[in-house]
Amino acid sequence: MIDRRPSPRFARIALAAAFATSTACVRPGEERTERDLEVGRAEADGARATVANGLALVRDVSSRRLELWSGAPSLDVDVEFDAPLSEGFEVLVHNSMTDAEIEVDSVPEAGAIVATDADPDDPVTLKRARVRADGARSLRLRVGAPDRGVSGPFRFALLSDVQEAIDRVSDIFARINQEPDVRFVLGAGDLTEQGTAEQLERFQRALRNLHAPYYATLGNHELGTSPPPWHDYFGRANFHFEFRSVHFSLLDSGSATLDPLVYGWLDAWLGAARDRVHVVLMHIPPLDPMGVRNGAFADRGEAGKLLTLLANARVDLTLYGHIHSFYSFENAGIPARISGGGGAIPERFDGIGRHFLSIDADPALGIGDIRVVRVDE
Repeated sequence: MIDRRPSPRFARIALAAAFATSTACVRPGEERTERDLEVGRAEADGARATVANGLALVRDVSSRRLELWSGAPSLDVDVEFDAPLSEGFEVLVHNSMTDAEIEVDSVPEAGAIVATDADPDDPVTLKRARVRADGARSLRLRVGAPDRGVSGPFRFALLSDVQEAIDRVSDIFARINQEPDVRFVLGAGDLTEQGTAEQLERFQRALRNLHAPYYATLGNHELGTSPPPWHDYFGRANFHFEFRSVHFSLLDSGSATLDPLVYGWLDAWLGAARDRVHVVLMHIPPLDPMGVRNGAFADRGEAGKLLTLLANARVDLTLYGHIHSFYSFENAGIPARISGGGGAIPERFDGIGRHFLSIDADPALGIGDIRVVRVDE
């Protein structure tokens, strides 16, 4: 098992450095952070949808239909209507867990009937349902696997930095599909070469072949167009979720910094996960353990500030991408892994090319086995 003990010496040094960090001026991620606040809300055609904590992108909403792209294993969704429902209401949730169910939590005005509405051509991560609730002016929907609230061990994977290797990513997805019991895959950014709408759409089409949902934050390569369309396809770049009593925080470090507003969110997420197993993921690591490509935060003072926060909160594992290889190390006494093996131009300093990580998590015991699964031998 991974040793969770933080390094007091590093924490003292980093805290001193943090006091020298200025947060006053440049905010390269400001626009993206503000867009995070818009994710999970939409209004059209007599209906309004709100996803708790912005954990899903609302692709479409009307008085007859709701379509979501999920960014987390569990969703709580409220839908309000200008007029009482008189026909069936269709719900589609993309990027769902394979055993996810769509449930109606409450209908104040009427009872509800929920019927699965599957299509044999759908990928396994697309869930459909038809809700019948005549006379209802609102619906509260819950989406998730039956065991989402059960505390217990599970396995997830990490795959990042695909970029120009999108044509070959299907064999990585096929290998992940063979990995036993992977509940979901995390992505630490750089899914695409330039983050264009066409490239993001292409990546989502490729995800149809992956038999697990893919929850990701963006990387610097998603910032190749201005403004970046990331939020229109994948939703938030900074978000937090819990699954089986293990906490996950995904952060947007695509500009080699975190936006000041994100630090406020992170404080709340660290507080919610205190004394619980907590995994924190971002694209560019605060510090480059190899020093070969300046693959770190632009400001070492900010790097110290962030790692101090994570160490003081006793985060169990930090995960990064950006550097196109694999490294196992510690930052601020926190176990850390860099995994950029999705196929982008390889940096074979350790002889490892395309790969993903298989990670075991247990809310009682912490982070267990972390295996490098190599696709190119």
